[in-house]
Formats: sequence, structure tokens, C-alpha cells
Amino acid sequence: MTSQASLSVTAETQENTLTEVFSLQKSAFQITPYPSLTERKHTLQLLHRLLVNHQQNIIDAINNDFGLRSSDESRIAEIIPSLQAIHYTLKRLPRWMKPKRRHVSWQLQPASCKILYQPLGVAGIMVPWNYPLFLAVSPLVASLSAGNRAMVKMSEYTPHTAELFKQLITDNFPEDLISVITGNADIAIQFSQLPFDHLLFTGSTQTGKKVMQAAANNLTPVTLELGGKSPTIIAPDYPINEAAKRICFGKSLNAGQTCVAPDYILLPENQLNLFIDAFTAHFQQMYPDFAHNSSYSHIINDRQFQRLQLGLVDAQQKGAKIINVSDFAPDATTRRFPIHLVTHTNESMLICQEEIFGPILPLITYSTIEQAISFVSRQPRPLALYLFSHEQDLHDKVLVNTHSGGVCLNETLLHVAVDDLPFGGVGPSGMGHYHGQEGFQTFSQAKSILKKGRINSTQFIYPPYKNKAINWLYKLLLR
Repeated sequence: MTSQASLSVTAETQENTLTEVFSLQKSAFQITPYPSLTERKHTLQLLHRLLVNHQQNIIDAINNDFGLRSSDESRIAEIIPSLQAIHYTLKRLPRWMKPKRRHVSWQLQPASCKILYQPLGVAGIMVPWNYPLFLAVSPLVASLSAGNRAMVKMSEYTPHTAELFKQLITDNFPEDLISVITGNADIAIQFSQLPFDHLLFTGSTQTGKKVMQAAANNLTPVTLELGGKSPTIIAPDYPINEAAKRICFGKSLNAGQTCVAPDYILLPENQLNLFIDAFTAHFQQMYPDFAHNSSYSHIINDRQFQRLQLGLVDAQQKGAKIINVSDFAPDATTRRFPIHLVTHTNESMLICQEEIFGPILPLITYSTIEQAISFVSRQPRPLALYLFSHEQDLHDKVLVNTHSGGVCLNETLLHVAVDDLPFGGVGPSGMGHYHGQEGFQTFSQAKSILKKGRINSTQFIYPPYKNKAINWLYKLLLR
């Protein structure tokens, strides 16, 4: 009884703290509802300086959370894109903030129209564990550039990174501007129930549904960055060795723990063995002496490791063939898990039903490219799609006959690194966009403004309605 009472008090205290921080930020926003360009740039520059000055601490924290994460990989996938997002935003923010003129039809003249991008207020950002820095900083940059206050909920599965980021933000920013929240799933639930002016969540589709349900109670608009089974199509015209090399890098980054990682491959029947041999050779070249290689990330925790192992066991029991591209078996102690290629799959297998989110790669063969396109179009819409082909007609055919959040042609992952491209899903893989200008707009209210001058042309359509002006206008528009 005492223990349950204590837990209840703790949960209540945490909920009160969240509410207090939200109220603090809401009050601060009411005092400064439209931060100037100078204020916004200062905030972003301070965030940039913080990341630069503490980059090694950040790298070490992420490494501690994963058990092993290459410092170079953390620079490539966390530090560099975070800094680049700030650079890109600082350069273009004056243009984004400038009110945009819009056309006024002659019927409403004389008048002028414009759109003012106005800050929404207090934004909530929910961060996943797989890229704990970049997926906190990138939406934070978008929110701050739009002039908002922000509360950031870090993942409980990356406690070292979460505590470090919280400390860095606390030491450099007032709590009424940015607040970092740590804690378990119960805190995340309470966080999603706050009446934010916008809520951005990155994570699984299953959790995304719960976040959206919680936000709906407050009519809070949401951006959901989810995932799904991102397909890769290798066309017959594309060199199989080159495709294997590029896919190997995209699948191996962070040990496949990437929301846009290639989830399965569709390739010609007669190139299956060639692909397996080429992929294996490239993996061993990229990660020599795998048992002691420091460039390949570990699986984040025991739960995820066991989930991946279960996927392989389930597939094998249902008739799949498993190919370990390394001579090293998955190690539950260190959570080191090399890539496993899987052939002879069927739809009853877990790895064919759920997003893999790890170093397992099913290989599915096709007889014609039309079969591959049809297969993709029948699946739930993914976050990304990858096509390897040099034929422009095939590019166009795949682009118009499939749906996905984004696409890479002859590459994987890298569209996410382009700041000028909006990033987001469609259907089960999410809703809404951010990055670059789309991120600024996501966290802004596009306020429509019509301005009339001294001449009152509208008076010609005032009641009583028995006048020639309305009849003349009506007949003119019917032409």
C-alpha cells in the first residue's frame, strides 16, 4: 500500500511539473507573441554554439546509451545534420518571416492581400531513441525559427543523452523558452495530453495512434513522423554490385535502426545470388574484423535485440533461409548484431508484417518490374521508397504509381539530409512535414490578411439586392 501510494504521489508530482512548465511557457509567449528576427537568430546561434562546444560529450553519451555507437557515425547522423539545419535556417529565416503578398481578384479591388506567418505558441516535441540528438534538434530548430516556445520529451531508452541534453539546455536557455523533459512512458503519456499549440511525435505507428488520440482531446494539431516498411526496388538495368554497395551502407547505418532504412528488397530472380554475394563482400569490406569493429553500432537494448532474434527464428521456422553476412553470430551480451539477409519469405512471417527497424533484410524476387511495382502499391504506404534504375521512364512510372513519404533514386536515406526537401510520411507512415521552410510553416499559423483602403467598392453589392451590379457580375462570371 505504501509503495503504491508513493508511486501515485510521484506520478502526480511529475504531472504537476509538466503543467507548471507548460503554463510558464504559455505566459511567456503571451508577453512576447512575435519574437523579432534578431531574437530568433540569437536563440539558434546559441543552440549552434552549444552543440559545437559539447559535441564530444554528446558523442560519448550516445555511445553509452547504445553500448557502442561509432563516433564518426554520430557525427555523420547526429551532429552534422543538426548544425546544417541551423545554418540553413539562419540564412533563410529573414525571407521566411517576410509577409507574402497574394493575388486579389479584380472583383474585390481596390484591395491587397498577404499572409503573415505567426508563431503558434508552445510546441511539444517527442523524441525517439534511435537518433536522440538530431530528432530533438531538427524539429526544435523549426519550432524556434517560427518563434515558438518548446517542450522536448526525450526517450527513456537513451538516458545518458537525455540527461546531457537537458543539462545543456537548462544551462543555456530559460525554462520559459526551451524545457527538456525526461522520464518513462507514463511521463510521455502525460506530456502528450498537454494542450500544446502543436505536437510533433517521431516514433512507431502504434504509439503514434495513441499520441494522436491524446492530442485530439485538446484539438492539438499534430505532425506524426512514423515509419513502415520502406521498399527498395532494383531494376534489371541497374548494376547489381553498385546497388548492393549503396544499400549496404543505408541498411548498416546505426545497425538498421533508422526509420527510413531499406526494409526489404525487390530484385530480379536471376540476380538474387549475385546480390547476396555482392552485399556480403561490401559488408565485410566496410566492417572488417566484425567482432571487434568499432564502426558498427550495437542494438539499443535487450528488448530490441530479443525482438530481432524472434523475427529470425519465426522466419526460419516458416521456411525462410537466413544468410548472416558476417562470420559473427548475434551476441546478446554486447547486443552486436550483424546484418542477416533473408530469402524464401512469405507474408505469414513477422519480418514481412512489421517494420524491421534493425539489421535484417528480406530479399523478394520478381519476374517483371510491373510485379514489383504492384507489390509495393498493395502495401501500407511507407515513409520512404528507393528505386535503383537509370531509366527515366521507369522513374516516372514508379513515382506516379506508388505512394511514400519520400523517394531516393539510386540511393538510400540521403533525401532526409536535404534541408530544402520536406520530410514526412503519408497514411500509416505519418502526417505533416518539417525540415527547412516546411518546418517553419508547420510551426506557424499562416494568417490570411485582406486590406481595403478609403474607396468602398463593396457598397455596390450592399442590400437591397435589386441592382444592376450583381446581375452584371453574375453574368460575367458565367461566361
